[in-house]
Order: sequence, then C-alpha cells, then structure tokens
Amino acid sequence: MADGIDVEVEGRTLRLTNLDKVLYPATGTTKGEVLDYYARIAPVLLPHLRGRPVTRVRWPHGVGRESFFEKNAPAGTPSWVRTAEVPTTGSRGPSRHGDTLRFPLIDDLPTLMWAANLAALELHVHQWRVDDEGRPVGADRVVIDLDPGEPAGLHECCAVALLVRDELAERGLAAQPVTSGSKGLHLYVNLDEPWDAEATSELAREVAETLQRAHPDAVTATMTKARRRGKVFLDWSQNAGSKTTVSPYSLRGTSRPQVATPLSWDEVADGAEDPLALEQLAPAAVLARIEEQGDLLAPPA
Repeated sequence: MADGIDVEVEGRTLRLTNLDKVLYPATGTTKGEVLDYYARIAPVLLPHLRGRPVTRVRWPHGVGRESFFEKNAPAGTPSWVRTAEVPTTGSRGPSRHGDTLRFPLIDDLPTLMWAANLAALELHVHQWRVDDEGRPVGADRVVIDLDPGEPAGLHECCAVALLVRDELAERGLAAQPVTSGSKGLHLYVNLDEPWDAEATSELAREVAETLQRAHPDAVTATMTKARRRGKVFLDWSQNAGSKTTVSPYSLRGTSRPQVATPLSWDEVADGAEDPLALEQLAPAAVLARIEEQGDLLAPPA
C-alpha cells in the first residue's frame, strides 16, 4: 500500500499512505493500526485537544529511530486544517512581541487522521487554549508531572500522587490522575476561570516544594537528575506558557504502544499499595476502558 488509499472522513478526502509500515517494531504495530486507534479514541480525545495548539512528535520510520518535534503546520497542510498564529511564548505565556508559530488545531476527526497519517504518534498541548479567533487565552488547568527517578517507578508515583492530591485539596482544588503513558503520572486541576501562566506555575511549584520539604526521601522539586534518583520529581514547570504536556489518550513513542490514560483515585490508591496493581496501558486496553467507563477525565460541560 505504498501509494496509499483515498478515504472520506466527515466530508474531507484524505490520502492515507504506507498503512503496512511498522511503527512499533517490538509489537509489529503498523501505521494502519495507529490510525485505527486514533479514529476509535477520537470521541474522548478530541475534547482534550480542541482549541489547544498541538505540538506533534513524529516518528516517520517508527519508534527507536529518529523522531522530531513539530510545532508549525508543515508544508502541504490541507487548507481545511484550522490553524492559529501564536506568538512565541515565554514562561509567563504567549508574548505579544516577536515571531509567531502557526500551530494546527486538532478539533475534528479529519485533522486527527491527517496528523496520525504523518506518523505523529504523540500529541502535546499547552495548558491554555485559543479562542474562536485564534487568540491565546489564559490557562484553564494546572498540571503536575510525576516523573520517577530510577529505581522508583509507577508504584512510587502513585504514593506521591496521593500526597499531591491531598495538598491540592487543602487549597480547595480537585486533582484528576492520568498515566503519562511512559513512566509516571500526570495530575490535572481544572480551573473555573483562566489563570495567567505565572500564577499556575507558582501554584504547582508551591505544592511541589511543600511536599519536598515534608517528604524529602520520596519527593523532589529539583530538576537536576543527580538529585532525583529513587525519588519522584514533581515537575511544576509544564505550566509555563511555552511548555506542553502529552494529551490524555495520546499514544507515546515508547518501545511498545502505550497511552496516557485517565485513572480513578481508587486505581491510584491500589497502585500505591501494590507495585503490581497498575501499569501503563496499551491501546486495546484503553479502548476497552472507554467502552466500560467512558472518559474519567471528561472536560467540564
């Protein structure tokens, strides 16, 4: 199928190419199977992407080989793909000066299929959105990334996640857990109104540093890798206006296909108690969860 096939998706014609190309050699997972996953997960994935400029991580020759981050919409982007001209960003959010980036917005199934066909396995988004005119607005959520330093793993992340949840609850904020699809967990807090990126970063940093002081043997808020061994790093920096986090339900470019998956707090508690109770989930398992549970991270109506 090197020359591809033309398919119609919600009134848009796309040419899907190299469907038999293996993108995950360890499992033999093909590009066609990646497209199938994204098509089937789209009803719960798209609400998490809508209105957020998307940085794609592409593996044209499959995982384990060269990959690259792509922010701008590439040459040949279909005219029907919605884009946003976003000023280059700094730590406080989108700047009003300087250069701009032309991000694609993955708001619908045709655009999602277009991106997946380019071997964009990972879809990373900011904590802020753009409005209908493509203008950046403030952050509508806070994220804390729990990244384990070896030999710590998902089990230790679960234990620390419970501490983060409680620390946020003391501030009147409710966190929702998501596996990173790689090694750790992400915790999201939805905000009732847009916040400045500086304010969300400060909140996340305050929580991280509070827990580092209270639990120095288990938690670090320091990015230096040498200080992270055996601890869970609470990465608060992904709230900066320029930073992104892999979207819930995105695939990851891991050796085997894994998905950033929303969890219940009961599952996190089980993972904190039993090292074998929780693992990073494969696409088939995630699709089965959606059939049974729906989206545990469904955005507010």
